[in-house]
Amino acid sequence: MINKLVILGAGKSGVGAAILGKKKGYDVFISDKNEIDRNLQDFLSQEGIQWEAGKHSMEVMKAADFIIKSPGVPSNSTIIKTLLEQGKDIISEIEFASQHTSAILIGITGTNGKTTTTMLTYKILKDAGLNVGIAGNIGDSFALQVAKNNFDYYVLEISSFQLDDISEFAPHISVITNITPDHLDRYNNSFEDYIKSKLKILRNQSEKDFFLFNAEDPVLKKVIKKANLGPQKIPLDVSLEMEGVSAKNDKIIIKQKKKRIMINSAQFPLSGRHNLLNAMAASTIASLLEVSNDSIRESLCHFKGAPHRMEKVLTIQHVQYINDSKATNINATFFAIDSIKSPLVWIVGGVDKGNDYNELLPMIRKKAKAIICLGLDNEKLRSTFENVSEIFIETQSMSEAVKIAYKVSEAKDTVLLSPACASFDLFKNYEDRGNQFKNAVRNL
Repeated sequence: MINKLVILGAGKSGVGAAILGKKKGYDVFISDKNEIDRNLQDFLSQEGIQWEAGKHSMEVMKAADFIIKSPGVPSNSTIIKTLLEQGKDIISEIEFASQHTSAILIGITGTNGKTTTTMLTYKILKDAGLNVGIAGNIGDSFALQVAKNNFDYYVLEISSFQLDDISEFAPHISVITNITPDHLDRYNNSFEDYIKSKLKILRNQSEKDFFLFNAEDPVLKKVIKKANLGPQKIPLDVSLEMEGVSAKNDKIIIKQKKKRIMINSAQFPLSGRHNLLNAMAASTIASLLEVSNDSIRESLCHFKGAPHRMEKVLTIQHVQYINDSKATNINATFFAIDSIKSPLVWIVGGVDKGNDYNELLPMIRKKAKAIICLGLDNEKLRSTFENVSEIFIETQSMSEAVKIAYKVSEAKDTVLLSPACASFDLFKNYEDRGNQFKNAVRNL
């Protein structure tokens, strides 16, 4: 008997799950409450995958043996509540994909830093010759990778939305980079619920597995002290003296079970304490998988970083322009500004996510010579920062923001786009915002 698989959502995750499901012999049906692009409709039909758009047909759902929920579908939506009341099994795409591969899984989550850590881990393992794929919240969906490839290892960037619906997913190595308030609209405005979602990455790990965590993060420190965890814990702390991973004199030091490994990180191109912690996590993962120190060091030296994350664009008249458009929350912007050592021209603003900007005040008082607000509603930013720097200017255009930054900056200054806000008031997404910034800088 063929099992019927219904997938909610026709995004990248849902389509990947559909392709894997079809390959594994399931009767697959995709349901999306929004319209489906014509090219995607044609593709699904060619693949023999049934679909519907603009609705969720309950009769189809009722006939399903189990349901995969795309991460974009909120857990508190009416359709999900109804299906759970009917006793339907609902899982995530990463759960489904993990059931169809025997590869060693490395799962990386956190509010900030997970993309950089994932990309760096993948680079180190691939450079070392391992048969490794990268997937999840970055690149192709995990399910599509499993359908099309046969990797021995997967490095997975995993969001809280993807973790919400796991049941047996168990990475051999898990990482939590940090936990700060974000996406609370999806978690009943409860930070506790968001924390629980992130911690699900550890749910099925055993004592044979490893859990790497940022021991400098106050939320993680508190949670881990209380939790009874299955995997072996490896703390990451720049100044750690005990067993764990630390950094000293341009070296990453990994201490574990009377074994001490030192990796030269002097030429790692990314700046800031947060990026050093990302490098420590990636180096430790590689060390656990027996990649040599020299290979790790070589990969660290040649890592270029992820787009829109402290991305150096150009230096014009001795002024450095940096694109950190991915900084959509206070924590990310805090780390960005903390890593800047020169006088700062800060471009900030967008859709506020309930931010408490007071956390940034000490650094802004010390470093910012000019603040340029880029958003439709800058009232909260104005009330916090208007009297903090010499120059405070509001604008609703990226090109104008960059031109103002050019006028007010001087040699040895840094112009930093680090918005601390979502992008949807003036831009399609953070990528669009970052690309517009880069184009405006290049057109100066």
